[in-house]
Amino acid sequence: RSDNEYALKNAALLLGGALHDKIASLRNEILQCCARIESALDDPEHYTLEGFSGELRQSLQRWEEEMEALIRSYGRGKLIAEGIRTVILGRPNAGKSSLLNALLRSERAIVTDVAGTTRDTLTESVRIGSVSLKITDTAGIRETQDIVEKIGVEKAVENAKDADLILCVIDGSSPLSAEDRQVFRLLKGKKRILLINKSDLPRGLDEKEMLLMQERDEAGEKVPVVEISARYGSGIEELEKTIEEMFFRGELQGSRDLCITRERQKELLGKAAQSLRMVSQAMDAGMEEDFFTIDLMDAYAHLGGVIGETPEDDLADRIFSEFCMGK
Repeated sequence: RSDNEYALKNAALLLGGALHDKIASLRNEILQCCARIESALDDPEHYTLEGFSGELRQSLQRWEEEMEALIRSYGRGKLIAEGIRTVILGRPNAGKSSLLNALLRSERAIVTDVAGTTRDTLTESVRIGSVSLKITDTAGIRETQDIVEKIGVEKAVENAKDADLILCVIDGSSPLSAEDRQVFRLLKGKKRILLINKSDLPRGLDEKEMLLMQERDEAGEKVPVVEISARYGSGIEELEKTIEEMFFRGELQGSRDLCITRERQKELLGKAAQSLRMVSQAMDAGMEEDFFTIDLMDAYAHLGGVIGETPEDDLADRIFSEFCMGK
């Protein structure tokens, strides 16, 4: 588990470094633009804004597009940084704990042939390629008079509500039961994968029940179905590939992809993009260039907040160093 957590933290650190470089580059371009405006206004004999309007419009469009791309990356970045909250659901004795052990490659959960062995939740971290899961094994879903088991079932239902992904385990060696259908009702509106377990045993599901497995989710996407034998580990690699494809469509390349991982970063990028839109509106209204600097510096400041930097005297320093003002 410690190795998985280390890999998760390392990926987040690498993402943070790449994000810092990207934001720093955007800030540098914005600051350079502001310095050019201020220099031309203060010393029109030596510095001109001829052709600047067209250049600025192109830059504004590109900057805003890059910020919007970062904003859209938040969901993916959060999953990378925190791990996909994954819950294993199924009726008792379907093979949920065996699945957890197979994914962890260790005997972490107690496995017996007695239904109802798992009465509480058990959460572990596991790394699957470029994807990290915070995976929770839960009590089997069924009606029960056992007080302790009943609490476990209630916890399972609560965990399912907050999950990013549900792995629904079905005992493929027997027909669908009322408990299976009870589990299906908990899947609505959730990303889910149906796992037909015990593929090492004779098939107990009939053709009609197999067709039921080929359902589509609320967005019209076909729900993935993977046949596995959690006891012997068959089908686990296919499941892992399915999870990676389901969340990242094969686009994620580990820590090399640029993402934001915090809600505050998303909010600040939104404010920065809005400030750039204000500049565009000022240009459309025919306002003078000195009005642009106010919103451009606001965008610069908001971007600084994303990486923990403040404006201070950046503009004055840039004007002095780049345009020789005051020398």
